[in-house]
Amino acid sequence: MARKPVRAAVGDVWITCQVCGSDLFRERGVLLNSVGLEFMKMAWADEPATGLICWRCGYVHLFVNKDIQLYRADK
Repeated sequence: MARKPVRAAVGDVWITCQVCGSDLFRERGVLLNSVGLEFMKMAWADEPATGLICWRCGYVHLFVNKDIQLYRADK
């Protein structure tokens, strides 16, 4: 089942897809793996990021900024 679409903003700047310009995304948590922690079998300790997957074209945008706000959107 697909997740519900969201719109996203950092501060007062709304996020749009860099490829197709859409403003609808699916949100997903992502870990930014590093070689060192992978080698030590501690990948769970890597830095988390927010992944926004474009609803239209599927391009993945990654944000480490904790100030990103997600808003429910009707498709």
